[in-house]
Amino acid sequence: MAVKNPPGIEKMVNYPQFANVEEERYYRKKMLAAAYRIFGKLGFSEGVAGHITCRDPEYPDCFWVNPFGLSFKLLKMSELVLVNEAGEIVAGKPAALNKAAFVIHSAIHKARPDVVAAAHSHTIYGKTWSVMGRHLDPLTQDACIFYKDHGLFNNYTGVVGETSEGDRIALALEDKKAVILQNHGLLTVGHSIEECVFWFTTMERSCQSQLLAEATGMELVHIDPKVAVMTRDYEVGFPLAGYFSAQPLFQDIFAEQADLIDIPSPEGKLSL
Repeated sequence: MAVKNPPGIEKMVNYPQFANVEEERYYRKKMLAAAYRIFGKLGFSEGVAGHITCRDPEYPDCFWVNPFGLSFKLLKMSELVLVNEAGEIVAGKPAALNKAAFVIHSAIHKARPDVVAAAHSHTIYGKTWSVMGRHLDPLTQDACIFYKDHGLFNNYTGVVGETSEGDRIALALEDKKAVILQNHGLLTVGHSIEECVFWFTTMERSCQSQLLAEATGMELVHIDPKVAVMTRDYEVGFPLAGYFSAQPLFQDIFAEQADLIDIPSPEGKLSL
């Protein structure tokens, strides 16, 4: 099932509009670089693991990603690279490419044409929850975002290196907003970079919340399924809710780390 924006919500909040593809590409690259800085600020990294991607608005079979081995806390717009469906860097500075990032994200972007962005990292609570081999329960309002809207990939076979495993992860994701990668971590997707980032941050915290609640040993009170669905679909779990909820994260990072924007706006037309 795919959660959609409720009728009439666009009158209250909507996505930015662009005069041309160059403006949209500039915006996506700026927001992607900011997303990496947000992950860095929140400690959502583990060595060189983790990656966030966004689809190019002109070349939908290509996506922008970080160069392998560069700190999330230091990444700038100019350092992002564009990767095609063959795993070749076709725009940006020469750089090493994280093979796992390509295998996972290429499969997701191919299987989900509605997805603009995808994020995965080895966060402490996400990877701890992943060893349970369970879905999150509707214990809190925030957890309702993921009620019956996240998958479970329960076949860890080592570092992702084969395209077939990327395909299996995409299959486990289905048309949902997130998937728990057992013994590995979390992965979220969105119709915007902002939505994708907010789903990831709140999923990580929902994992933390459930782990803490279960550690008390007390009986946990679950939210009624009908209420959980209503909360997800009409209050906190639809795409524009994720986009809007992420705004403070991005406002803060642009105010604190404006150096991430190092390309004049807008960029020229991209020729591949």
